[in-house]
Amino acid sequence: MSGFRPSSSGWGGLRPAAFGADPSGVRLERIRRSPNFADGVFVNPEGTRVRPSGGVASAMAKGYFNKEERRRRAPTGPVPVHSGTLADLAGPPASRLRLTWMGHSSVLAEIDGHRVLFDPVWGERCSPFAFAGPRRLHPVPASLAALGPVDVVVISHDHYDHLDLPTIKALAGTDTLFAVPLGVGAHLEHWGVSEARIRELDWSESTRIGGLTLTATPARHFCGRGLRNTQHTLWASWVVAGDEHRIYHSGDTGYFTGFQDIGAEHGPFDATMIQIGAYSEFWPDIHMTPEEGMRAHLDLQGGRPHGVLLPIHWGTFNLAMHAWAEPGEWTRDAAEEAGQPAAFPRPGAPFEPAGTLPTDPWWRAVSAPIDHPWRRPEEPRVAPETTGDLDLAGER
Repeated sequence: MSGFRPSSSGWGGLRPAAFGADPSGVRLERIRRSPNFADGVFVNPEGTRVRPSGGVASAMAKGYFNKEERRRRAPTGPVPVHSGTLADLAGPPASRLRLTWMGHSSVLAEIDGHRVLFDPVWGERCSPFAFAGPRRLHPVPASLAALGPVDVVVISHDHYDHLDLPTIKALAGTDTLFAVPLGVGAHLEHWGVSEARIRELDWSESTRIGGLTLTATPARHFCGRGLRNTQHTLWASWVVAGDEHRIYHSGDTGYFTGFQDIGAEHGPFDATMIQIGAYSEFWPDIHMTPEEGMRAHLDLQGGRPHGVLLPIHWGTFNLAMHAWAEPGEWTRDAAEEAGQPAAFPRPGAPFEPAGTLPTDPWWRAVSAPIDHPWRRPEEPRVAPETTGDLDLAGER
């Protein structure tokens, strides 16, 4: 954490720098004109509960701090992070599209000669504090500086596990541009990114960066970093289209019918990066289960087996009460059942969607046994009908 700054509200006039800044001036006026802003807040495309209600919070806390439950939610040993990331990225991708999952929702996409970094989180904790909050379960596969130049950093929303102060401050000293949802630019400017390097978009708005078109598309989630959640920053999923390829990053979102509209307007995609972790029955409207993630992938593709699914938002931080490796296992089953190609790289292992996909369940080596309650029971085998001692196939 980089200290406190004076503030007119909260904590006796002191505000952690990681809280960022509230939109104001011209930025706030633009927010108020947005068709997605009503009654003083941004609104979701469908009705959404963003927090558990009633006595659910106490039940959550009881489960969250239970020692046995906590063991389920963490790997049993060191996560096998890929060690050759930088060497593998030394040359351009043969197919002109390569993805490198760095953990959680952070993905480096090399697309049609450009480099896009989604939701980069290189900090040790997704928290405003250096001493508390969810801590990394594995190291970053490569240092941010060693990755080399990035054309554009794309941010989906301003929650701590997607917008990380130490990472942004490191990138502020580079030439990279930032594509962010409405209002998020206030945080970046507060942390040292010049206004000229920020492209701030509402849903359905696009910007051109080099040979890429980036479009902010709807998502079903919420925002906020400080003690007061003013809902004055937007959340978004993102479409990135190059000369040859199209990719999609979901950010955080609950399932909603708008995936079909996004797919119809912008798809099909060569790869979709879909949130499949940190789901819970306590917040079903703001995160997707792996089954819902696969449904979203199919909606985005118009039901066609076109692109590859890369599951994101799992394996790096302990943010929910499901078993640590459950999202990987469930997504494997969902992909197999749907007959869809899915990639399961170790953190830091680049792959090309047009090439051989990484499918090894690497997490099993450091995971406790996982139940599979989502699996459908197998259909009982029925003996062939017979007539006398001659069956219907005409064989004795």
